[in-house]
Amino acid sequence: VSAGQTRRWPAMSGGRLHINFVRLLARCESLVADNRAHDWRLDKYIGALQDQLAELKRQASKPSPELLKEYTTKVEFLKGLLLAEKLPTASEKALAAQLLAPGRTPTTPNEVTPTSKTAHLQASARYHGEMRDELLGCTDFLEVILGVRKRTATDNQPADIDAVLQHHNNMQEKLADEMLLLARNLKNTSLIAHNIIQQDNKTMTQSLKMADVNYEKLKVESERLEQHTKRAANWWIWIMLVVVCFIFITMILFIRIFPKPR
Repeated sequence: VSAGQTRRWPAMSGGRLHINFVRLLARCESLVADNRAHDWRLDKYIGALQDQLAELKRQASKPSPELLKEYTTKVEFLKGLLLAEKLPTASEKALAAQLLAPGRTPTTPNEVTPTSKTAHLQASARYHGEMRDELLGCTDFLEVILGVRKRTATDNQPADIDAVLQHHNNMQEKLADEMLLLARNLKNTSLIAHNIIQQDNKTMTQSLKMADVNYEKLKVESERLEQHTKRAANWWIWIMLVVVCFIFITMILFIRIFPKPR
């Protein structure tokens, strides 16, 4: 927010607690988006968010269930991203980040794109970059090549060559282990995605069946309503005919009883 301006928060159910929760949530998302997930305050902020969210759910004037579900998703995303930062290898971080689900709606009125989505994309890109650097080992490889050339030019000792070969073997074994771990993670991710797609297909099938049943029920009720409307209209027609006939007969009787004076 620029100087001289104040951020205006919309009217919220839940009072001051709701406003404080949204402000703290926006602060945490901003820290994560600025690649400051290692900030020691973030862990405490997320703990406070969980406490405030639990208290917000217990209030009488709590927000709508959809909004509470969105808040829960965002808090779980921040917690999962913080845990992913503490994993030892980049491949595990990338897999953990891939399984996280960011929020779908902006937290503050000033956001165009949800900050949690931006943080998710940035974290995934950073983890994949770290994983690529670990697999390729560019820095270590260049240092080894330069060290070989320097040692060969100076003393050319056989012990150095054995050390370099051993280092190359260690690097190849590490690379093979990382590739195997990456393949396992990709397989697990594919299985998880396959299960999610199957569940979505089952949900869509059930939704279509429910829609068909509701359509049939609506059709039956519409036909019943139409028949009821026609029946009511028929009754009104008969009532009007009876009233007209009664008036006509009454007039004839009145004329017969009270003839026109001569």
